Amino acid sequence: MINEELILSALSTVEEPDLKKDLVSLGMIKDIQAGVGQVRFTVVLTTPACPLKEVIRERCVNAIHQFAGREISVLVDFTANVSSTRGNTPVLPNVRNIIAIASGKGGVGKSTVTANLAVALHRSGAKVGLIDADIFGPSIPTMFDAENMQPMVTQRDGKNYIIPIRQYGIKMLSIGFLTPADNAVVWRGPMASSALRQFITDADWGELDYLLIDLPPGTSDIHLTLVQTVPVTGAVIVTTPQKVALADARKGLAMFRQPQINVPVLGIVENMAYFTPAELPDNKYYIFGKEGGRQLAEQFNVPLLGQIPLIQGIREAGDFGKPAVMNDDLTAQAFKDLAQVLAQHVSIRNAEVERTRVVEIKV
Repeated sequence: MINEELILSALSTVEEPDLKKDLVSLGMIKDIQAGVGQVRFTVVLTTPACPLKEVIRERCVNAIHQFAGREISVLVDFTANVSSTRGNTPVLPNVRNIIAIASGKGGVGKSTVTANLAVALHRSGAKVGLIDADIFGPSIPTMFDAENMQPMVTQRDGKNYIIPIRQYGIKMLSIGFLTPADNAVVWRGPMASSALRQFITDADWGELDYLLIDLPPGTSDIHLTLVQTVPVTGAVIVTTPQKVALADARKGLAMFRQPQINVPVLGIVENMAYFTPAELPDNKYYIFGKEGGRQLAEQFNVPLLGQIPLIQGIREAGDFGKPAVMNDDLTAQAFKDLAQVLAQHVSIRNAEVERTRVVEIKV
């Protein structure tokens, strides 16, 4: 007969690979069921997109076998409680993590990466929202086949709230939902900043594990408005390997690291890392240079989250309004892997770094 105490003793020897503490002290074990010749329990992960799930399962099984004998049948269930350091913040209190997706330069595929990340995280089991903060060049409605959709408005406590569009399971807001597709948005900076602030404070986002913010290129009023409105969990920098893009990416990265802003940089995404033609899937052609994103990550001592290939199908999927990660092919795997690694680094950031505070400076 195996009891709960023996199971906890065994699992207290199992280290969470990222957090470097045992599962029991981290409070990750629940619903223990012990019987004759059988053990069953649940491991509460810090993200449903955890890439090390099978590693944790194997370690748990081995620990039980070591303590209670190899003839014991061990069933390990998984659930997830996405980690957060935001606490009881007055703005977006039910959003666990706010992640800024930025680039120094336009045309590097930042919105494509954001759209596919959102869908990949949702498909892993997370609740995901997306704000298209590129007020002057919104592309998220096109990438989600939602160009003709318009958000509704609901009233609560005498105040009107925008209800985000829901497509492919993702809650979304974009200026593209509110203005005619062929009209240019000719606004001064304060008006664009006000629009972003409304998307954050005057929208009914509900509960979310991740809210992705697709920022415009460069370092502008929009970026400052974001960090002055909500505490941002971390930033992701998207770049291509070429020298011009890397130079601008350095500026974007440096902005988040300024002492008065101090938003953790979760890592670098190297987009268009290499070209692979459909008829030669094993060939790689480094059209925009090689390993530029990796070198940038090493220079600033941040993780390289992923290298996304330049493949015609990714562009076609975006134009068609169905993110490439939904195709469940080899191309989609790159984005699935990226989502897992990002979720992993968000969990590590939340365990090791104190919460980000709203920026109070005026620039």
